[in-house]
Amino acid sequence: MDSEPEILSSRQSQILKLIIEEYIVTAQPVGSETLEKKFSLAVSPATIRNDMVRLAKKGFLMQPHTSSGRSPTSKALRYYVDHMLQTRDLSVVEEVAVKEKIWDHRQKVDKLLREATKTLAEKTHSLAVTATDDGDLYYAGASHILDMPEFYNFELTHKLFDLLDRYDFWWETVIGHDEPFYILLGDEFRPDGLLSQCGFVYSRFTSPHAKGAIGVVGPVRLNYITVIPTVRYMGSLIGDLTNW
Repeated sequence: MDSEPEILSSRQSQILKLIIEEYIVTAQPVGSETLEKKFSLAVSPATIRNDMVRLAKKGFLMQPHTSSGRSPTSKALRYYVDHMLQTRDLSVVEEVAVKEKIWDHRQKVDKLLREATKTLAEKTHSLAVTATDDGDLYYAGASHILDMPEFYNFELTHKLFDLLDRYDFWWETVIGHDEPFYILLGDEFRPDGLLSQCGFVYSRFTSPHAKGAIGVVGPVRLNYITVIPTVRYMGSLIGDLTNW
């Protein structure tokens, strides 16, 4: 999944990371003035603007027509996930809270997967999807999508919701990669560009009684710091609880 890192100066890397993390929180383009006022970069707005121009030329930033600020591209978010992001495991308290939600359903795979999908949606405030090798598809948290500015776009939301009736799409997506844990961003998620603003983080699970994948769908600016460890743990937990 990791790509060879592109060479950026230390200041460019810092600026790119700050823009991405600000964008993840606000969903708004980020301007040089915002960076200069909010963070101690010890350089002028003009210097920041120059570095932002260079980052744009490298394909890491884009400028929406209605804003003077810049937004990270899918390439930038992939770079961030692969080379900048420092995730943590869930705390013991967080793990226990997740396990308690689904523990009572461990003897029945169908109920376990339904509850796991619902719990993942609640914990990540996103759309959660689970697909299994015997043709089952579960999803929960569709309403969370409607809280995200990207999905005020009716066409994008319609395309995504339409896919929730297509088991084949999700199964082909999760078996299309060898790794047990994977992150798909933008056109990596769907090559035809219909979901270029979306991201999908999923974890596979395998046991004698269940084989499939569970994951989170949202905008490419998913809160990866919390989403990644939560999805990873849920996939591992499902595998453990169905291994009887």
